[in-house]
Amino acid sequence: MKSSPDAPRIGLALGSGSSRGWSHIGIIKALEEIGVRPHVVTGCSIGSIVAAAHAAGNLDALEQWVTSLRKRDVAGFFDINWRLNGVVDAPMLRSFLARNVAPEEATIEALPLTYGSVATNLVNGREIWFTDGSVLDSIMASIALPGLFVPFRHQQRWLVDGGLVNPVPVSLCHALGAEIVIAVNLNGDILGKHFAKPKDDGDENGSALDSLVETLRDYSATLFPGNGEETPPSLFDVIASSVNITQDRITRSRMAGDPPDVLLTPRLAHIGLLEFHRAKEAIEQGRQCVERMQPAIEFALNQG
Repeated sequence: MKSSPDAPRIGLALGSGSSRGWSHIGIIKALEEIGVRPHVVTGCSIGSIVAAAHAAGNLDALEQWVTSLRKRDVAGFFDINWRLNGVVDAPMLRSFLARNVAPEEATIEALPLTYGSVATNLVNGREIWFTDGSVLDSIMASIALPGLFVPFRHQQRWLVDGGLVNPVPVSLCHALGAEIVIAVNLNGDILGKHFAKPKDDGDENGSALDSLVETLRDYSATLFPGNGEETPPSLFDVIASSVNITQDRITRSRMAGDPPDVLLTPRLAHIGLLEFHRAKEAIEQGRQCVERMQPAIEFALNQG
């Protein structure tokens, strides 16, 4: 693998995928172990959190926190009473990000690595790139998944999750100077998988999060009781699978016009949309993905 001063600038594009995004941590760590250190890192939605942590030099702190999460901890970020226009406690989440990703005063320009994130203008659907300004603003805008988060107000615009327009920001990587791009798609093998019953991991402290999910399912069953022969998918299952379908199709379309040099697709179908407490499993799947794809990664870098 090339390591000379003339080696190409490597970019890493980290995709959206909610709780499955913790696999990005394992991917970055495994890449470093084989000598691959990106010069540019971009992220969308959950990918923006991991990208920012890596660019700020705080990936170890983020990994330590997310691997300690239990269902009860995850449930603490949700407002089960459906207050305002989302169910995530955004101020609480921002406080967590300030402690484990980048401090409140951190700016993108001051980060040791080149970093950028993607959000969506809720009014006109335009893609918004964050390449300067507040690191935390760039994350809060990129992760604002409709229905879970209140849209993020920034420079007189309402912004929502970047996964609606560019789930795997390869184009942003290229725009920031990357010559070879390694992209991570978290949604490649999950279509329809949310119709299965979530895994029971024995965590007795998950009642609040379970209550949120069950509330959505019960609400759907009340509105659409079915004809006694077949019960329709729950509201939660419909939302989760709709997001997966949308992002998978957008990703395919975007990559057809601007393909990465290497595409990593961790095997994450068994991890549900809100199962953030399963970080250790997701991180391990990220590591295994890099191991499987190491020959392709080395080939692409040696051709640059």
